[in-house]
Amino acid sequence: MGSIPFGFLLTKIFLKKDIRKIGSGNIGATNALRTGNKILGYSTLSLDIIKAVIPILLISFYFPDYIFISSLSVFLGHIFPIWLKFKGGKGVATYVGILFCLNHILGIIFVIVWYLTYLISKFSSLSSLVATLIIPIYQFYYMNDQNYYFYVIMFILIFFTHRENIKRLINKTESKTKIY
Repeated sequence: MGSIPFGFLLTKIFLKKDIRKIGSGNIGATNALRTGNKILGYSTLSLDIIKAVIPILLISFYFPDYIFISSLSVFLGHIFPIWLKFKGGKGVATYVGILFCLNHILGIIFVIVWYLTYLISKFSSLSSLVATLIIPIYQFYYMNDQNYYFYVIMFILIFFTHRENIKRLINKTESKTKIY
């Protein structure tokens, strides 16, 4: 399910365009917002979250020992979809779905930190990086859970997918995102 490229499919079906030729060329929700169609952007966001939730909930019910492997698999499927020659999204929306499945408190913390960072900066990429970094820190210091390494790995992967955004942030050439 992680490999279903909802941003690509929705823009192809409803706008008759290839999202990879719009804005950043990414298939994720932020770039779907750049199409100018907010419904399309928020639909992509919702579907990218749901595509993590469904398999993780199923795995947690039937095979709870494999919950972290399942989560990582869905995430990697989004970043490297087999249908698009392994060129997918940055994984943030899918990560949000993973967080809400693994621990809803972490999901809420992510959303709050993302939104506060966005209100200050107007950069979706910076908001994603800050919110993703906060999760393993919070997990380690406040939850005393042995699985904090999973959240560190997820931060490293999201940092990796945002490396071009980080360069643009440093060079002050990153474009701001309008989410309303």
